[in-house]
Amino acid sequence: MRMKRLAAAIFLLGGVLATGRASADNYPSHPIRLLHGFAAGGAADALSRIIADGLSKKLGQPVIVEAKPGAGGNIAADAVAKAAPDGYTLGLVTGAHAISAATYKSLAYQPADSFEMISTLVYYALVIAVRNDYPAKSLGELITIAKAKPGSLSFGSVGFGSTHHLAGELLNATAGVEIVHVPYRGDSQSVTALLGGDVPVIVGTPVLLAPQIQSGAVRGLAVTSPTRTALLPDVPTVQEAGLKGYDVRTWAGLLAPKGTSPAIIAALNAATLDALGNPDIKQRLETAVGGEVRGSSPAEMKKLIETEIAKWIGVVEQAKIPRI
Repeated sequence: MRMKRLAAAIFLLGGVLATGRASADNYPSHPIRLLHGFAAGGAADALSRIIADGLSKKLGQPVIVEAKPGAGGNIAADAVAKAAPDGYTLGLVTGAHAISAATYKSLAYQPADSFEMISTLVYYALVIAVRNDYPAKSLGELITIAKAKPGSLSFGSVGFGSTHHLAGELLNATAGVEIVHVPYRGDSQSVTALLGGDVPVIVGTPVLLAPQIQSGAVRGLAVTSPTRTALLPDVPTVQEAGLKGYDVRTWAGLLAPKGTSPAIIAALNAATLDALGNPDIKQRLETAVGGEVRGSSPAEMKKLIETEIAKWIGVVEQAKIPRI
């Protein structure tokens, strides 16, 4: 009897393994969902639709983009984490994915460990900007004003826990100033607040701010990356302004639920890197955010998220930002 049970168990295991191999061999056999956690029409939505187009052509199946906005991307990430690990539900996440581990007391998933990483897609900087008639003509002058009147200045961002928010808090910590955060619901609202005089400073995306800077309505004081952005070549970096070591670049990448087979992850990674190598897809992605396309291995993407989590936990603790 024991031998019969053992034989039956081996038979069932063999069937499971054979099914797994068949699934990977036939993948994909029907449309794939690509979830992201931000409003339709925003940067994450644009990036999702561009890479979905590239993946569809490489995989031979439609990749359907679905926005699940809310909680800084956490709602969509949770949906991906709880989806079947069959390669038919994927997620596009941004730098906010790692920040969530620092700004939330608890999450229904683990940003690094509840997923199989596929590849990073693009990196891009943010811009610290003021209205053109504001007294500060440079980041150094803004810091001088902030030091003279601690707590009297404010900066707008796309919301609590965003990369924009934490970029401002890291500026506070690095420069030794206290510029108060004011969250808005998206980039466009923060720009409207800046132009209307509701806040003197904002942290925004180059794509959204470039037209305002070029028109003369807004002055870009600094970009948050170590090197200047092609969209705003005349705007210096924060490091050039004297704050050595300051580096904030947000990013976007693809992931899948934990337990997705290595064969499927390998297929998705290969298709993603192939799509990123397409000149049209590359140009569209870089134009969408004013950034730099950069793919990765799954292991490299996981390391990025783990490194970012540690970095932002330190910023949150130093800035004494209450976790929610």
